Amino acid sequence: MPVTIPNLITIGRLFLVPFTVWLIVKGDAVTAFWIFILAGVSDAVDGFLARQFNLRSELGSYLDPLADKVLLVSIYVTFAILNEIPLWVTILIVSRDILIIGAVMLAGMLGQPVEMRPRIISKANTAAQIVLAGLVLGDLAFPLDLAMVRNVMAVLVGFLTIASTAVYAVDWVRHMGSDGTGAAGGQP
Repeated sequence: MPVTIPNLITIGRLFLVPFTVWLIVKGDAVTAFWIFILAGVSDAVDGFLARQFNLRSELGSYLDPLADKVLLVSIYVTFAILNEIPLWVTILIVSRDILIIGAVMLAGMLGQPVEMRPRIISKANTAAQIVLAGLVLGDLAFPLDLAMVRNVMAVLVGFLTIASTAVYAVDWVRHMGSDGTGAAGGQP
């Protein structure tokens, strides 16, 4: 399985995660903010390169969402520990991801592998999570007062996380009740 340039960019993004968390904990929110922006730009660049130059790969289809999840979950756990976001938001996000991973693994072990395809609600959820993380980092890094916006975004992220979890759960139950072809309503 060849490692492509987009895959190398994604791996680089994974290496930014511990550095970003360390910067947040250390109190260097300005640098953490710009590293977070760099991670977002690298995500766009690797996707663009993969599409435009036909550099898509099976490895990249796993690495890219993994890098996004590792970055977001790590930042949210750090924010919760530092009391920068409500703990319940982080619990919802981490629980959702664990449930999805567990469901995919269970389906595979039971001989009904699930092909994961992002749903619109899931994309909206990820976008809201990115916006909230950026708002918190920006609020910590610069002389802004975004408390009300952060609170509204936290509620939106919570709502979208619950909705996304429900959609994937319904899809998973339908898939597991089908003959393995997705005939009972499609694969998640």
